Amino acid sequence: MRRLNRKKTLSLVKELDAFPKVPDSYVETSASGGTVSLIAFTTMALLTIMEFSVYQDTWMKYEYEVDKDFSSKLRINIDITVAMKCQYVGADVLDLAETMVASADGLVYEPAIFDLSPHQREWQRMLQLIQSRLQEEHSLQDVIFKSAFKSPSTALPPREDDSLQSPDACRIHGHLYVNKVAGNFHITVGKAIPHPRGHAHLAALVNHDSYNFSHRIDHLSFGELVPGIINPLDGTEKIAIDHNQMFQYFITIVPTKLHTYKISADTHQFSVTERERIINHAAGSHGVSGIFMKYDLSSLMVTVTEEHMPFWQFFVRLCGIVGGIFSTTGMLHGIGKFIVEIICCRFRLGSSKPVTSVPFEDGHTDNHLPLLENNAH
Repeated sequence: MRRLNRKKTLSLVKELDAFPKVPDSYVETSASGGTVSLIAFTTMALLTIMEFSVYQDTWMKYEYEVDKDFSSKLRINIDITVAMKCQYVGADVLDLAETMVASADGLVYEPAIFDLSPHQREWQRMLQLIQSRLQEEHSLQDVIFKSAFKSPSTALPPREDDSLQSPDACRIHGHLYVNKVAGNFHITVGKAIPHPRGHAHLAALVNHDSYNFSHRIDHLSFGELVPGIINPLDGTEKIAIDHNQMFQYFITIVPTKLHTYKISADTHQFSVTERERIINHAAGSHGVSGIFMKYDLSSLMVTVTEEHMPFWQFFVRLCGIVGGIFSTTGMLHGIGKFIVEIICCRFRLGSSKPVTSVPFEDGHTDNHLPLLENNAH
């Protein structure tokens, strides 16, 4: 009884077989079928290699939301060289809340030589080339995000020559923590001094002819310092053509959370517009000579996440490639074979001899061939 039930079960399973086997004696092969199969296998191999390269690659996903963090501090990372001696310049931050952050809270004034060495000049030229490409190809920013912590440092390399030239500039570098409100970071003549109605710079003791706000921005970023990230102002160099010249940078900061397979960091992206003018009170161009970076924060926060194709999706796409090519090539081969057979049949019918007519003595013709031509005699 059990054997009978087992046989019925096996027969039922065999009836459900969606892949019936055809005996080899009933299979007919052809040269055209072999050619199509070779093309199909080659196409499948190429598409499989391409799909595997896509599976290995990653992409950046951007998500936007309202920034709800207003209590934390904003870190400003600075590395600027000004073509004036350190005792003549001062840097500080003043925000909309009338809070002044002095440079002594985190910045270092270091005497330096403004002119770059050949190796440093080559580094700056390469950085400016990357900046120009980033402005044209925005997708390169994704490559920079993914290569963070793997790329070499973007800091200005040290001088390779022991120059005997005396320092003629001041390198201001370090970081400051400010409130997350709009503010103004500036470098101008004289050291900053507290004032009941704001703040002021002690510039009366500095000779006006020594004003020279030619400067080079080796690095300027906001938030956590991430090696390998290139910011919009990195490598910028401005040469002053007048003693009374003002350089202004208007910066919009966007809080950014970066999550890749290498790092997770809370940093900030920013966009910038530049303006420079000569201070001439007689011509109506008022202001103070110096370098002014006015920044404001966006209310939106961007979350940048590196994503990878899951294996199940790669497997489904691979099955689709194999099955689709098999089905498509089989269908195209059948249609081509059908068309060739029709053309060959018409050619054979057209090339057969026409039926000759048999004339009678009275002048009529008979289009039918006699059944027995040999019995006419």
